[in-house]
Amino acid sequence: MARAADLSRQLARHTEAVCRHYLPAGHRDGRYWIVGDVHGAQGHSLYVRLNGPDRGKGAAGKWTDAATGEHGDLLDLIGAHCGHATLADTLAEARRFLSLPQPLYAVADTGRAPHGSPAAARRLFAASGPIGATLAEHYLRTRAIGGVRTEPWLRFHPRCWVRPRPGDPADTPRALPALIAAITDADGIITGVQRTWLDPVGCTKARLARPRRALGTLLGNGVRFGSAGPVMIFGEGVETVLSLRMVLPRMPMIAGLSAHHLAALTFPAPLRRLYVARETDRAGRMAFAALSERAGACGIALLPLESRLDDFNSDLCADGIEALVECLRPQLMAQDAAGLR
Repeated sequence: MARAADLSRQLARHTEAVCRHYLPAGHRDGRYWIVGDVHGAQGHSLYVRLNGPDRGKGAAGKWTDAATGEHGDLLDLIGAHCGHATLADTLAEARRFLSLPQPLYAVADTGRAPHGSPAAARRLFAASGPIGATLAEHYLRTRAIGGVRTEPWLRFHPRCWVRPRPGDPADTPRALPALIAAITDADGIITGVQRTWLDPVGCTKARLARPRRALGTLLGNGVRFGSAGPVMIFGEGVETVLSLRMVLPRMPMIAGLSAHHLAALTFPAPLRRLYVARETDRAGRMAFAALSERAGACGIALLPLESRLDDFNSDLCADGIEALVECLRPQLMAQDAAGLR
């Protein structure tokens, strides 16, 4: 069975394929693959050497992020990109990419992650694949959301296990395709996932009482889009936030998944101004009030964003991008409105 060093060398022989798979927003520039960071954001600070020997000075697969000083080989890159907590998870992912057999002792060595734990969430995310050309991408397109292939924390699982709940149809399969969204803390560590189960025929959410369910440690964390900055947007649902990304693609955003989690957001260190795509129901109003009090104590300006319908995805689906832009423009500060597409 291949050891870590062997896997690293095998990955290095396919460096460009690794980059195109895990960092598709990047591009080739001479001998390097250029991208924004290990999560695959657009940019130019991280560069991966595409050609060279299997090992030693100038080896293929060696990478450096000029913005953070991080560096390593392709195993390090895959581990950081996937948010793995252990080397075993990274080695398993590398074997999957290289189509190598998994070790027979893997389950015995690592044990079964406790149900609902962050470890179980990380395993599910690692077992999921890229979202491009999948049912999850098609589903989001039906919600007028595109451009998701470069979002590192969104993946697709073709057969995600369903734990039956009261109200679910009696004929509910034990596994369904699902959109998988990683929930991370301020350091980019995966603490949970949200699963959105999908109907494999109708390209809609599955016929479950609760087609969206989260597991792991959620409080204070969220699904992150873009790197934290001084100005950000926070909303409850992933689709709400992705709808805002359609018109503010360079604005970093966080989806908190519920009003309760919205109120408990852990503020990123550089944050100074936070827009909140708030819900207008009682829970949403209470969450905004609680978050406003916490933000004020931290010197963070909190500004509401109001949708025309029940949420911004409904606005986007009903009225289109141009109308959503005009809805948001007067609600943003002038310097932030300049980022509207």
